Amino acid sequence: MVELEDHARRRFAWAVAVLVFCGSVVNYMDRTVLGVVMPQIRADLGLSNADYGLAVNAFLVCYAVFYVLGGRVADWLGYRRMFVATVLFWSAANMLHATARGMLSLSLFRALLGVGEGGYYPTAIRAISHWFLPRDRAKAVGLMLCGLSVGTLITPPIVAAITLHYGWRTAFLVTGAAGALLVPPWVWLHRRVRRARLPEHQPSGSPDSQNHAEEISLVEVLRHRKYLCTLAARMMTDSAWYFYLFWLPGYFQQVRGFDLKMVGLTLWIPYLAADIGALAGAWASSGLIRRGYSVNFSRKAVLVPSATLASLGTLTYFAGSPYLGLAIVSLAMFGHLSWASNIHTVITEITPPRHVATLYGITGASGTALGAITQPVIGYLVDVSGYAPAFLYAGGAYFAAIALALSAGRVEPIRTAR
Repeated sequence: MVELEDHARRRFAWAVAVLVFCGSVVNYMDRTVLGVVMPQIRADLGLSNADYGLAVNAFLVCYAVFYVLGGRVADWLGYRRMFVATVLFWSAANMLHATARGMLSLSLFRALLGVGEGGYYPTAIRAISHWFLPRDRAKAVGLMLCGLSVGTLITPPIVAAITLHYGWRTAFLVTGAAGALLVPPWVWLHRRVRRARLPEHQPSGSPDSQNHAEEISLVEVLRHRKYLCTLAARMMTDSAWYFYLFWLPGYFQQVRGFDLKMVGLTLWIPYLAADIGALAGAWASSGLIRRGYSVNFSRKAVLVPSATLASLGTLTYFAGSPYLGLAIVSLAMFGHLSWASNIHTVITEITPPRHVATLYGITGASGTALGAITQPVIGYLVDVSGYAPAFLYAGGAYFAAIALALSAGRVEPIRTAR
């Protein structure tokens, strides 16, 4: 009977993980639409580059703020209700873009999109830590992170087709409505859980629950060296990831001679490599745990080589041919999401369960903030010295992250100092 209950609980856990993945896909679809239809929106609304930049920054600021506040609400409200609230809120905000009439209204709707989307990932992490033991948790996190690249991959062709036939306003309506499709299966699944009367939380005798037996306050965690080093490690690599996301297409066009057609034909490859990396890194560390290795050894055995591989992205600039450069940056993005699926999981393993969404939200907001701060610096460096300093920074960020992750000490729950 116990085995049957455990099997059913794992089945429901993976159903939750699949819906979290789908939410991640739609999340990135909705934030990517604006970039795809930017020329049409600027022409129709009479926006300058500065106006467009203000609208983008409105999203980033609110996204960073509500990454923290949304996590706090998720810890208070619970992941089930918060999932529904965030998905419906950002879906409505995305659809409102169809009514934009100028810079102010567009900026307002981007800000609202940031509010809704900012609370999603802390909520998703809380759901994963709620259902999964350490041996499988990185797999679920890796699946969630795959949604980032999948959403980025599928949005341009979908939005382009809709825009060509029906206009850019319809593109926002259609992609915004997609989020609402996630709510019925989410509600239905949790009704099934309640009817089955299965233990959603990890069993009280599990290693993870024993580790968290002595929980400490939120303030104590925020001051703890283990958390601060882990936060800083994620911040460094997030800033490098934003460089690849925002600057890679321009680099291959301006420096490597790709035209827009070549960008469309080839630049999906790094994102596919990133998805494979997310799953490979997650499955590798989970496999080590299942073979009896400690959580600390298993995570670091994947984190260090993954970040080392990601640091090779620096060599993209020095590659002899554009296709070799493309291959190198694909390996780097593979390494990044392999690193990310584990460092995101580590955050759930060192923090108290009742604060996990809040603390995860703070790390995400910090990474977004550093990414936003570095963007104008990178732009200045590119204008003055070309792309070489930017690629050197991206590679160096991963070596700094390795040092920080190792300085954090063992991957184990933070405890009150006695």
